Amino acid sequence: MKQHQYQIDLQWTGNRGEGTRTYRAYDREYQIHAPGKGAPIAGSSDPSFRGKAAHYNPEELLVAALSSCHMLWYLHLCSVRGVEVVAYEDRAAGTMLEEEKTGSGRFSEVCLYPRVTITRADQVALAEQLHAEASQHCFIANSCNFSIHHAPSTTVVGTV
Repeated sequence: MKQHQYQIDLQWTGNRGEGTRTYRAYDREYQIHAPGKGAPIAGSSDPSFRGKAAHYNPEELLVAALSSCHMLWYLHLCSVRGVEVVAYEDRAAGTMLEEEKTGSGRFSEVCLYPRVTITRADQVALAEQLHAEASQHCFIANSCNFSIHHAPSTTVVGTV
């Protein structure tokens, strides 16, 4: 089995001068960098947990990782099976459950809603079938312990 290593550098940027002296004394902001990459990603906790809405939170990044991994596998499978994709969008949605007593939580499900445009009407069924295959290959989905569904829609260039 091949092994792949990934590294990111994370730096907390939310110290307002008092560190974590009290729960309200610090901000939840951080920066994510990766060696050899461009601009950092600004992160924070969800606004429900005293974070900034303008920054990405870990929950959104998990949903984004699932969505993008699925897309990349899907495009690969379409390419090798002769389905020409000319546009791909997804508005993925995840549900996280928070324990009232402890404040801990977990994801219960993520649903991907890929909207794909292809060039041939006779390949719509195959294009939609390949989403199931992409789900089986997705590295991120295979690493999760919650349900991941997909509800794709496929259109053909020049049709409404």
